[in-house]
Amino acid sequence: METSCLMNFQCISPLNLSMLPRVNRLNKKTEIERVFKEGKKFKEDFLILKLAKNSLNRARFAFIVSQKVSKKATIRNKIKRRLRELAQSKLKKVKKGVDAALVALPGLETKDFWEMEETLNKLFLKAKLI
Repeated sequence: METSCLMNFQCISPLNLSMLPRVNRLNKKTEIERVFKEGKKFKEDFLILKLAKNSLNRARFAFIVSQKVSKKATIRNKIKRRLRELAQSKLKKVKKGVDAALVALPGLETKDFWEMEETLNKLFLKAKLI
């Protein structure tokens, strides 16, 4: 992996170009629990979306893939990476002021990237998030 650096400017790694920005992540357990308690639930195929409003001017996401989906951490991490990439690509279209938790259900591990994207699009439209 190559990084490109110009004099005293910040180095840009190809890995960082597709990451979900830190301000758009739900990290704290209390924030995620609030989404599950107060949020509305939407289901499409092998994905569940829980939505709750926030007082911020941005959308934040959490991704949950349990061992019920796969016992192998590599597969669970692959699913999370794919979901993060898809959420990041739709970030500009998503409504502001929303906290969302995406929960993977067993069966999602058999889907490829494009099927996941199609399911996520349907889910976001159903939830009127786009």
